[in-house]
Amino acid sequence: MEFLPYLYLKTNTIMIIRFTSILFCSLIILSCQAQSTGIPIKTITSSTPFGAVTVKVPDFSQSNRYYITDYGALPNDQKATSRAIMDAIKEAHAQGGGRVVIPKGEWLTGKIHLKSNINLHLEQGAVLLFSDNPQDYLPAVHSSWEGLECFNYSPLIYAYKCKNIAITGQGELKAKMDTWRSWFDRPPGHMNSLKELYHMAANNVPVEQRQMVNDSANLRPQFIQFNRSENILLQGVTITNSPFWVIHPYLSKNVSIKEVTVFAHGHNNDGVDPEMSQNIIIENCTFDQGDDAIAVKSGRNQDAWRLATPAKNIVIKNCKIINGHQLMAIGSELSGGIENIYMSNCQVEQGAKLNHLLFIKTNERRGGIVSNIYMDSIQAGEIAEGILGIDTDVLYQWRNLVPTYQRELTVIKDVYLSDIHAENVAFISKISGQEQVPVKNVVLNRVTADSIRDQSIINQNVLDFNYQ
Repeated sequence: MEFLPYLYLKTNTIMIIRFTSILFCSLIILSCQAQSTGIPIKTITSSTPFGAVTVKVPDFSQSNRYYITDYGALPNDQKATSRAIMDAIKEAHAQGGGRVVIPKGEWLTGKIHLKSNINLHLEQGAVLLFSDNPQDYLPAVHSSWEGLECFNYSPLIYAYKCKNIAITGQGELKAKMDTWRSWFDRPPGHMNSLKELYHMAANNVPVEQRQMVNDSANLRPQFIQFNRSENILLQGVTITNSPFWVIHPYLSKNVSIKEVTVFAHGHNNDGVDPEMSQNIIIENCTFDQGDDAIAVKSGRNQDAWRLATPAKNIVIKNCKIINGHQLMAIGSELSGGIENIYMSNCQVEQGAKLNHLLFIKTNERRGGIVSNIYMDSIQAGEIAEGILGIDTDVLYQWRNLVPTYQRELTVIKDVYLSDIHAENVAFISKISGQEQVPVKNVVLNRVTADSIRDQSIINQNVLDFNYQ
């Protein structure tokens, strides 16, 4: 009996220790959960004919703000401002994320490399003016050129393997163009570098060895590239001028592009090029550029077959197009496959210079499968070519520049257009399929034009074409 008080005390002590340990562990778990929550995530959903597309994007509205002026940014001082932006991004990232703020005024800068949980935010009246000195975009980074992976000049704004990132605000992103404009031509040095890159990709040379920065390659960088990243918001900003493609989501997912204005009339200035990327909503944007407004891509030839990542679940709606080559292009870099694309309720401004409303382009080297392409509720004026074009022999300068290593024809099927009207066109539909692999199941419902300059339907090698 004399041992009972001791046993009672020992038992209670053990229970207290156990309770304290459980409580301590619970607090640790709760703390870890709080830390791992990080930047809040919002979900955006858009209905489509192939089901709902859901996109997850970060919400920085309550995040801490890091003004670049607090880090030494100075107007007309590119070195100071570039360093300040980099330092602000590093500090915000180290603190778990935040909003790096560009205040009103013009700020000259070089490249900007984003990190996870960072929002680059431009206040109204803010202009980030990007240098056109190629040296400011070195060292070379893992990027791509027209569907071929390589190491090239850094995009002006670059995100590599980032999560929860945003570029927002009412300010302007603007590229100086003197040097890039001088690179628009394709002299022998440039073409020789392109041939070299093509051969390296075809022979599966490691990407790290495809160094494309030299004295004559002149492979212009994209303005914005989200590379292998996810949970991305691009909202509100105006983008003026670009060395190459303007907005390039590459091997990325969960991308929202909304209320963005693009004005870029240089060479290859596509508005948005979603490439091998998935779950994307582009809405309420204005496009005025010198190439395609939207160009959906999925890599080229052997590189894309290796990466095996289709572009899919992409929605474009309520956008305004002022100028461009195509309202929406599919390809020609489509070797990884393209599926579930929906464009709806977009307005083409009167006097816009367009070749097609929808143009699907490929060639004998691409392979891939294109399916479930939808376009509806589009109004346009005069179009240089027609409403729908599908061409399976588009090679541009590559036709005689390099050989075909491997012949792989593209499967194109399930293309649906409805409630589309143009004032003046050369044709309604012009489809040039391959005899071995005909285009299948194309449906045009209430697709009309006030006047047709050539023939309404000019199709070959098409199965199940339905025009009502």
